[in-house]
Amino acid sequence: MALDLQGLLKSALPVSYANAKRKLGYHWQREGARLFSQPVIPDPKSIHIVDQYVDVARAAGGATLTDFGLQPTPEAIASTNSLASEFDPSKKLVVCHAGAGWATKRWPAANFATLADSFADRATIAFIGTQADEPAVADVIAHAKSRPISLIGKTKVAELIALLARADLHIAGDTGSIHIAAGLQTPCIGLYTLTKPHRSCPYGQLQNSLTIDPEEVKILAQKLLDQ
Repeated sequence: MALDLQGLLKSALPVSYANAKRKLGYHWQREGARLFSQPVIPDPKSIHIVDQYVDVARAAGGATLTDFGLQPTPEAIASTNSLASEFDPSKKLVVCHAGAGWATKRWPAANFATLADSFADRATIAFIGTQADEPAVADVIAHAKSRPISLIGKTKVAELIALLARADLHIAGDTGSIHIAAGLQTPCIGLYTLTKPHRSCPYGQLQNSLTIDPEEVKILAQKLLDQ
């Protein structure tokens, strides 16, 4: 059995070489991927992309997904303990990601700054990302009256998982970190602009992914931190 869950030429070619009797793929196939695997039409009730991926696994005879199984390693936890030296232990930890692959998916820096200022008395606000996200975070810090922490470039994937596991809340747009946080069952607020939250929100947290109005985000963040 070979599965192509991306549906692009680069994912279809390895499947084409596989010595598998059955080759199944995600239903949205592009760049000729349909030539190499059979698309699995999702269940009409499967709106979220995760559920549509699981439909491919079901077609292959797999069981229903119940747990992402994502856990930080002891080594990564130890590594993030040094980063935590900057955090106030008496406050909640809110990890934010101001960047995104497309500029049109980003929440304005001034909004992030206002949010950081409004929670400065009760939460440590830390911004994550790669070096490519540094200009976006620098813009947030320039607008903020408080002093949010920049962890740009300080977390590889393993450390990012450990950091999001210890966070009380993660706020981000349609980008990878919010799906990692959802896999860890960390409360998330998804800031969606162009993409459809019903399809690509942090899995299981659609109720937190329908608003980008700054005041509504503040109210929702307050609610989640109080839980």
